[in-house]
Amino acid sequence: MTLRPFHLAVTVDDLDAARGFYGTLLGCEEGRSDERWIDFNFFGHQFVTHLDEVKRLAEASNPVDGHGVPVPHMGVVLNMAEWQSLAERLEGEVEFLIPPTVRFRDAPGEQATMFFRDPAGNALEFKAFADDAKLFKK
Repeated sequence: MTLRPFHLAVTVDDLDAARGFYGTLLGCEEGRSDERWIDFNFFGHQFVTHLDEVKRLAEASNPVDGHGVPVPHMGVVLNMAEWQSLAERLEGEVEFLIPPTVRFRDAPGEQATMFFRDPAGNALEFKAFADDAKLFKK
């Protein structure tokens, strides 16, 4: 089965800030846009930011491997080299909710992960596995 791109739309309170964050900082190519939304190529997936001037920050979290993981969150699984490159590029550019780290060390689900928020407060997680076959390993 060929993996198909997902489509996700989130709200932001400032489209220019979203353009700078997703387009410039994360390097996501901009697609179609209008006065109230922008499409981005989010690592091969269709990601849309919709303007909501009264957006409220979601601040729930759940404990995972000793960290408070923000909920909701979204992101992408990169290969390890891409993850390391992104972690280095983001250092000093974002405030990490969970800094680049390896969790579940020596367990089947061992993974490199990092969490941070976009300018509108949407929580993002980027992760990588040394072996992608362990993505769903119990």
